[in-house]
Amino acid sequence: MATPTSARKVAVITGGGTGVGAAAALMLAGRGYDLLVNYSRSADEAQASAAACRAAGADALAVRGDVSQDADCRALAAAALARWGRIDLLVNNAGVSVFGPAAEWESLEAETFQRILAVNALGSFQMVRACVASLKAVQGCIVNVSSVAGALGVGSSLPYIASKGAINAMTLHLARALAPAVRVNAVCPGLITSRWFVQGVGQAGYEAGLKAYEAGVPLQRACTPEDVAEAIVWLAGASTVTGELVLLDGGMHLGGVQAPR
Repeated sequence: MATPTSARKVAVITGGGTGVGAAAALMLAGRGYDLLVNYSRSADEAQASAAACRAAGADALAVRGDVSQDADCRALAAAALARWGRIDLLVNNAGVSVFGPAAEWESLEAETFQRILAVNALGSFQMVRACVASLKAVQGCIVNVSSVAGALGVGSSLPYIASKGAINAMTLHLARALAPAVRVNAVCPGLITSRWFVQGVGQAGYEAGLKAYEAGVPLQRACTPEDVAEAIVWLAGASTVTGELVLLDGGMHLGGVQAPR
């Protein structure tokens, strides 16, 4: 393993160019981490994310890779090690889904189901496998970005729900399998106010969905990317926490809003 270039910790964040990934990268940059910001398509956004991290005092790289491909996952880990000689934190954030008519489960094509599982679930597994030796060497940790979909069985599409359920199960298994050397946790947001949902259902659909969501959960608000990033950063530093699936759903799992008394 290469010699670290500094005493700063190193985080690898998949899907780090936009939304939750970009927010987590910037927050970690301000807390002593250097960053490898992975992207598959959002090159300009990933470069901007890395530049923001550098402006916050971190060293940062934007590296393209499709996490559904094992060779790309190993290349991402290798790029971090070549630059810094260590990996302290892996944030498995890359994810895809389908929306609207394409998400109707009765007519879903196998290729669509397989692609979502390949990125969301298999990709997370492959990134863990690529980084695990380095994580063990520094008593590091993994934070998987899952979803309330995997806990409650609701979400944009059935393969998305299935993929997040798989991530939750893997989180629990790996927390046991990698202890005590590596901690493994997951964050499970509900609706997130990011462009990902807007791109999926359109502006009007997003606004209607957000209104309905906030009216139906006890805290009456959705997550921002920064809300999710705060939970990721907390888990990264919570040295006695492993095997947790942290629901960031405004209380959605409680079953709705009760009339005030």
